[in-house]
Amino acid sequence: MGNADETLVVIWSSADKEVARNMAFMYTYNAKKKGWWENVIFIIWGPSAKLLAEDTQLQHWLKNMKDMGITLEACKSCSDDYGVSEVLERMSVDVKYMGVPLTDYLKQGMHVLTF
Repeated sequence: MGNADETLVVIWSSADKEVARNMAFMYTYNAKKKGWWENVIFIIWGPSAKLLAEDTQLQHWLKNMKDMGITLEACKSCSDDYGVSEVLERMSVDVKYMGVPLTDYLKQGMHVLTF
């Protein structure tokens, strides 16, 4: 993924659309667009997976994040529980079990932010 000092991992777990729109998506998008961080990973975890699968406006914003070069990942266990794994995969989200990847990000010293 590159230099840990220049990598931001954003974990979005909130089912609150306002948190998504006005915090998680806004900061993540601008962090990459404005070059605040070289590498940005956006992880969809928990209830946020269901919200994203049902909300076309958030899906549009997620596509903009992908187009900006942000890496999109989601917790497979959670998205399977909500029945939305296939929906997320169609949005080009890498749906996988996230325990080991998140542990690796933390051990590598990447910066982790949660919403």
